Amino acid sequence: MDLLLLADPSRSLVEEYLSRGECFVAEGEESIMGEYVLLPTRPDTIEIVNIAVAEHLQGKGIGKKLIKDAIKRAMELGFKTIEIGTANSSVGQLLLYQKCGFRIVGVDRDFFIRHYEEEIYENGIQVIDMVRLSQDI
Repeated sequence: MDLLLLADPSRSLVEEYLSRGECFVAEGEESIMGEYVLLPTRPDTIEIVNIAVAEHLQGKGIGKKLIKDAIKRAMELGFKTIEIGTANSSVGQLLLYQKCGFRIVGVDRDFFIRHYEEEIYENGIQVIDMVRLSQDI
């Protein structure tokens, strides 16, 4: 749960999409290194709704491996499109997702204002909009 909350600070939202999706973990010798949650959203479309790497392991390529694994699983399950969303302030994630073949398809304006009670800041920027990315697989 700690890793899930690292990517999404709302326990209630995490619990809600966990009940409808499937969580996958990357395990190291002594602990969980990272995780992602896949959630079917529409016919032929699945979304990575949560992805996180343990803070002390970030920057070592684990996130990229998790994304590649999610894409592979989605293809094996017969989905044709995989989506992911991130905050307007998540510059590192936006870079990573595009390096993994995702393209920006839209912005859900005020997403974080509508769905989170408290203001969230990241990289010195208020988290306001959800940047939506997609990839045909």
